[in-house]
Amino acid sequence: MKKVLSMVATALLITSVASTSVMADPAKGQKLFLKKLKKSCGLNGAKMSGKHTQDEWAAFKEKGTLEDEIKTICPNVKDVKDKYLPDLFDFFHEYGSDSGNVPSC
Repeated sequence: MKKVLSMVATALLITSVASTSVMADPAKGQKLFLKKLKKSCGLNGAKMSGKHTQDEWAAFKEKGTLEDEIKTICPNVKDVKDKYLPDLFDFFHEYGSDSGNVPSC
């Protein structure tokens, strides 16, 4: 019985750690914005994320047009790697115009 409980506890621990690393992160999105997009956009993070409400950002993600919207707001941006989009979305969504949150960038 002790061995079974130990295995279950280990499996839960591994699952929780693995699922956390897969999730996107607003802080990582903020860093990506600062590093990859801020100069091309000419906007700070608060102005960029405040261009739309949280629901509007979510709609862009659901439709798969998030990259297109970034390019619309920031015409100087050439391409945004697909692997960056989940984190950028979390950043834009977290600090959308109706969120009441203000990023530090």
